[in-house]
Amino acid sequence: MALINFLKPKNKLEEGGRTSAPIQSDAGEPEKNCPNCHKDIPLSRLWANQLVCSCGYHFRMKARHRIGVITDKNSFCELFADISSCNPLSFPGYKDKLDTVRTASEEREAVVCGTASIGRQRCCIFAMESYFMMGSMGSAVGEKITSLFEYAVEHRLPVVGFTVSGGARMQEGLLSLMQMAKTSAAVKRHGDVGLLYAAVLTDPTTGGVTASFAMEADIILAEPGATVGFAGKRVIEQTTRQSLPKEFQTSEFVLEHGFIDKIVPRKDQRKLLAELLKMHNGGRRL
Repeated sequence: MALINFLKPKNKLEEGGRTSAPIQSDAGEPEKNCPNCHKDIPLSRLWANQLVCSCGYHFRMKARHRIGVITDKNSFCELFADISSCNPLSFPGYKDKLDTVRTASEEREAVVCGTASIGRQRCCIFAMESYFMMGSMGSAVGEKITSLFEYAVEHRLPVVGFTVSGGARMQEGLLSLMQMAKTSAAVKRHGDVGLLYAAVLTDPTTGGVTASFAMEADIILAEPGATVGFAGKRVIEQTTRQSLPKEFQTSEFVLEHGFIDKIVPRKDQRKLLAELLKMHNGGRRL
């Protein structure tokens, strides 16, 4: 039991919490403090700018909000919404944690999947939910993403994916780790029939998700300043006994070392994805 207690995550998002509440300005409008420039931003301005500060800092965005921003109006049709995690290993406290994060995130699982159109280009799309145990990948997440790629193969559709994850979900043990191979096989089958997969890495994309479907896309994009990596920076420093650069595991660092194709600010993502889908589709529109 001591080991179980030691492994209990300390991250507030994993406990079902949300980011800090907005403060109230003298004018009465709620504001949010930017962790980069440390300025207070009126929430109305922040939402109008797709949750991006004037300094360029990208706040985390909920999965359905992101899908709504990227896809054509009223085009999204959700798939596999009934798939959700249970407690296959009877891990202590896991069922209560799932109940808590489902209430806090307003989602049944850590990824939302479906079909939509982007710039009138039809595609399958998934967006991971950071407010559901930091987008950790359990058996349900792996099943939903695998099913989406299989659906895309059956219907000859490209896939657009937005990743955000702390990695594999420890409460499901090997059942979680095997999702890396399972999703990778689905991505391979999708690519083997000549279909496009474009991934957008958002903050953070780490662990088993990075080591599987996040980095297996034909085109890998990332948001500015996103953390992208496998093991954490402190873990690597403690293992190698070497200091790492301050910018290590930022999307800019990863781009410089050739692991992603382009850094794309949020305001430009919809246009670029529509262009990529149009090129892949031979210029045909719905």
